[in-house]
Amino acid sequence: MTIRRIKTNHRMSQAVVHGNTVTTAGQVAQNAPGASAADQTRDILQAIDALLAEAGSDKSKLISATIWLANMGDFAEMNSIWDEWVVPGETPARACVESKLASPDFTVEIGVVAAID
Repeated sequence: MTIRRIKTNHRMSQAVVHGNTVTTAGQVAQNAPGASAADQTRDILQAIDALLAEAGSDKSKLISATIWLANMGDFAEMNSIWDEWVVPGETPARACVESKLASPDFTVEIGVVAAID
């Protein structure tokens, strides 16, 4: 089976396709650093939508998601955007943890795994 890498640089790929699965790297709000958790989540989910589309998938095919929050106090704010984004009845297995992120400008990071038809 082949492996297809999407948006690859010297350190990492933003997504990797293997078989009928796509795995994204943890996505941060590249267009909204320092913004609210809601705005960062919105920006991240747009990036995930684009990566999934490029891989031949979409959010209705999510298998799992991992969400990292710099402060668990942002949980409800992040969830308000997440809940609008996910497809009802097609929600993934999910973990959400508090973690120090790579830059203080980022308070939310999300990575997903999705099926490809």
